[in-house]
Amino acid sequence: MIKEPEDTVDGGYLSRRHFLKVAGITTLGSGFTGLPAIQANAVAIVSDPTDRIAGSSSAQWAIRELEKSLQARGVVVRRLANLSQAAGSDICLVVAGAQSALAQPILGAANLKIPAVAEALGLVSGKAAGRSVSLACGHDERGLVYALLELADRVQYEPQPVSALAIPKSIVERPANTVRSLTRLFVSEVEDKPWYNDREMWPHYLTMLAAQRYNRFNLSLGIGYDFLRNVTDAYFLFAYPFLLSVPGYNVRVPELSDAERDKNLAMLKFISEQTVARGMKFQLGLWMHGYEWLDSPTPNYTIAGLTPENHGAYCRDAVRALLQACPAISGVTFRVHGESGVNEGSYQFWKTVFEGVATCGRKVEIDMHSKGMDQTMIDSAVDTGLPITISPKYWAEHMGMPYHQADIRALEVPDPKKKTSTLMNLSEGSRSFMRYGYGDLLRENRPYDVVHRIWPGTQRLLLWGDPVTGAAHARAFSFSGSAGVELMEPLSFKGRRGTGIAGGRCGYSDATLEPRWDWEKYQYSLRVFGRLLYNPDAEPDTWQRYLRKQFGPGAGDVEQALANATRILPIVLTTHGTSAGNNTYWPEMYTNQPIVDPTINGNLTHLYDTPAPKVFGNVSPLDPQLFLAINAYVKELLKGDRSGKYTPVETAQWLEDYAAEADRHLKQAELKAAGRKSPEFRRMAIDVTMQIGLGRFFAGKFRAGVLYGIFEQTGDVDALKQALQQYRQARAVWADLANRARGVYKPDITVGERAFLRGHWLDRLPAMDQDIAAMATKLDQHKNSTASQDSRARLAVQEALGRPRQRVISCTHTPPLSYQVGQPIDVELSFEKMPAAARLYYRHVNQAERYESVDMQVVGQRYRATIPAAYTNSPYPLQYYFEFRENPTSTLLYPGFNKALTSQPYFMVRQSVITSRE
Repeated sequence: MIKEPEDTVDGGYLSRRHFLKVAGITTLGSGFTGLPAIQANAVAIVSDPTDRIAGSSSAQWAIRELEKSLQARGVVVRRLANLSQAAGSDICLVVAGAQSALAQPILGAANLKIPAVAEALGLVSGKAAGRSVSLACGHDERGLVYALLELADRVQYEPQPVSALAIPKSIVERPANTVRSLTRLFVSEVEDKPWYNDREMWPHYLTMLAAQRYNRFNLSLGIGYDFLRNVTDAYFLFAYPFLLSVPGYNVRVPELSDAERDKNLAMLKFISEQTVARGMKFQLGLWMHGYEWLDSPTPNYTIAGLTPENHGAYCRDAVRALLQACPAISGVTFRVHGESGVNEGSYQFWKTVFEGVATCGRKVEIDMHSKGMDQTMIDSAVDTGLPITISPKYWAEHMGMPYHQADIRALEVPDPKKKTSTLMNLSEGSRSFMRYGYGDLLRENRPYDVVHRIWPGTQRLLLWGDPVTGAAHARAFSFSGSAGVELMEPLSFKGRRGTGIAGGRCGYSDATLEPRWDWEKYQYSLRVFGRLLYNPDAEPDTWQRYLRKQFGPGAGDVEQALANATRILPIVLTTHGTSAGNNTYWPEMYTNQPIVDPTINGNLTHLYDTPAPKVFGNVSPLDPQLFLAINAYVKELLKGDRSGKYTPVETAQWLEDYAAEADRHLKQAELKAAGRKSPEFRRMAIDVTMQIGLGRFFAGKFRAGVLYGIFEQTGDVDALKQALQQYRQARAVWADLANRARGVYKPDITVGERAFLRGHWLDRLPAMDQDIAAMATKLDQHKNSTASQDSRARLAVQEALGRPRQRVISCTHTPPLSYQVGQPIDVELSFEKMPAAARLYYRHVNQAERYESVDMQVVGQRYRATIPAAYTNSPYPLQYYFEFRENPTSTLLYPGFNKALTSQPYFMVRQSVITSRE
């Protein structure tokens, strides 16, 4: 039993029990989840009108939000200018800037200081003017907004609303990530125009984002197509003429009325102003600057009045006019590689466009998507004198495990002999390593910020939310001094490339599951992600209060069911990267890749970045430095000379374990949770069930792939029999999850026009059946084989079907705090039991480079190695890890992954003198 602190006077401590007494509320048992008790007293919100921070427009908005939350729960609220105006029975909340005359005595008595950093906040109980008070304060406006919205959130979800204002333990927080951004994409006239024009929706949506501590909202236009071919839905594709008429140019959309164009601009102004009113920055994404639709006989909208001669000048003047018309826009995101519709290397064009931003009359950030990025483009942006951000992809166009991949795939390594198109001459040529990661952007003393962008690839539809991996991701986004992250929200590409379907965006066939606004389905996902981006060590009550109100006694099991289910698809993506492109690989609604013969399921040319032959066993991990492809693993397994890389069998076991845990907790939730017939519970239950099935399917197919590889490399028929059995079991799991989705999700869920980007889980079964039939035929052809099983194959089959033993080693290593440029770095490890051999792998934090390695030397009970001085003469941080070998069949990596798979599996050290960007 947890004892509540006693009421005190001298210490200025205001306990929850005392708070309830003052408020006239009877303390109820911990199981109480009903309506609030009758309130006998009022809440006095006290803020000094001369306090610049408390008096700011965004802080005043947040005070009103808290006031509305209290009033909605039946609490009387009075707004006062000073404490002397409060009645003796009032519950007093002081709202102030952290350095104000109101806040400082309370903070001083509590021996607390609010960090002097942007967005820092404090929630403190204490005394002021001889009475007990609660203090909500912030270093700046946004910090105070977060403190107030935290209280409003507690009021909304606590059984006793007034008790939410008690602060039994002082809270002082500062942001872990400078940029915490969410992007909403307009890609479909059919599916997106309704929410774009919904003036009732936007205030609710933006308030939710602010409450979960996102500090930037990006509304992105022109990303419905990557290339301007076969365009059918061109609404907002080349955005400027859909928003305004630029004087001096007769550029227009003939199919669009002037009234609708003007309405679009008015909505953009409304959305941007509503965003800023909540203390967030508003970013506008302009992803397409091409204006001619090629091979497109039936587009719904076209662009008239543009020529190659006036293209650059028009875009310059258009972006300037747009920024002047919408003064709440604080940043613009540009796609500056070939998919913008402009040839890569068109530096003068982009200088002209940037000039339009620079001359709009205020400082506006330029955010460039990093694909194809080179130094000339960076210099062109930096030369504007504006704040510059470059946004690389995090885990390609998907979502992987919570760390930055140790290395990129061989297919992204630059090849100087590779011929490519004029349009994509950098991103498919000398700068190919910039396509799917941070590339060479993370040099020290860079004149730009780096924000990692999460694309909607791995998981587009199903509900997710895991506090453990969420916190680990949050820590990864400041990697090497990065500024933070931007998440493309769930459903981002729904209806892309002209595939929009009228009706609910969440894809439900069962209309009772469709929320009023699509984002309401993902409130828990966005809560967990946003709060942990701000503070990876946030108290669990931050998200658990939401679950308690929704699911009562089943909240804990719902949390764990979702958490374990959420970990499944990122593991699949990390270890089995069929394609880095989200337009090709959709693990959530997987299109079967054959194990046996790449020709049996038709043409697989869309798998442009899978090694040939394009069979399942050849697929590269998205992090090939730490993980083995299936056929590479089988080769090691049979040779008996093992690297320390993680294997497909280990991956399969992870998936099976997470699926089992998710299943166990879901069953408990179905027994205990309140509101089990509610749409919220039913949405959660089906999506967790689907992800459990996906985990078991991929685990079974990984094991089948390994067993088939053993057969291919040894001719062992038993391995083939076992492969067929595993594959059939995986297929049965898929059939079960697909049938569970029948009647819940629509028969055609569209995120693109190709068959593998639309449809239903049921559609994927025929391709599996063809591949299984081919494997069965192969077995029939070998069933009379008299070849005896050799010991290598027998042991390999046992390992493929077994449970891998956990990798454990007891050693101590203290990474250097920093390094001196041009000086060697000595690294060493000490052991209780020395391994037979140790090897150091190291590389600059630069994905254009490959790893160096060196054998370590034994010194007593230590292994030592040196990274040479010549290697440290570099502008980049360093990353490194170790490989330990007991014998040829027992090798492991260090630090590797922890048990929860949430650790960074390598060490990183930065230079000792870092000059901060002004």
